[in-house]
Order: sequence, then structure tokens, then C-alpha cells
Amino acid sequence: MFNPEILLKLVTVRMPFGKYKDHLLCDLPEHYIMWFRQKGFPGGELGMLLATLYEIRLNGLEHLLKPLRK
Repeated sequence: MFNPEILLKLVTVRMPFGKYKDHLLCDLPEHYIMWFRQKGFPGGELGMLLATLYEIRLNGLEHLLKPLRK
């Protein structure tokens, strides 16, 4: 079942580490998301959020995030 809170987290949670530390997850560049897809998403909630962002971008559903951005 779909959880709309996941979309809200994608526009409010910041990347906790790496080159894009402190960037909103929804603002991470596509190549960075693809890199995680190839290497493996981290465990836990962050990995689930990054995998969800990957699927959103893969399927051209970025418009779902626009109304949630502040």
C-alpha cells in the first residue's frame, strides 16, 4: 500500500553524508541516485527513500513532489 508520507519525506529529509550532504533528497542529481542503484542503496529508511526517488524519476513522476515542496 502506498504511503503519502514517503513523498513528504523526499522533499524534507536531507542527505546525511557524502558529496551531497545537507541537500534535500528530491534535489539529489540523477547520476548520484543511479550510482546508488548500481552500488546498492544504504539500509534502513534512507535506502528506502533513495530507492523510491529512483523509481519516481525512472517513471517520470517528479510532478508528484512539486506541490509538496515549500
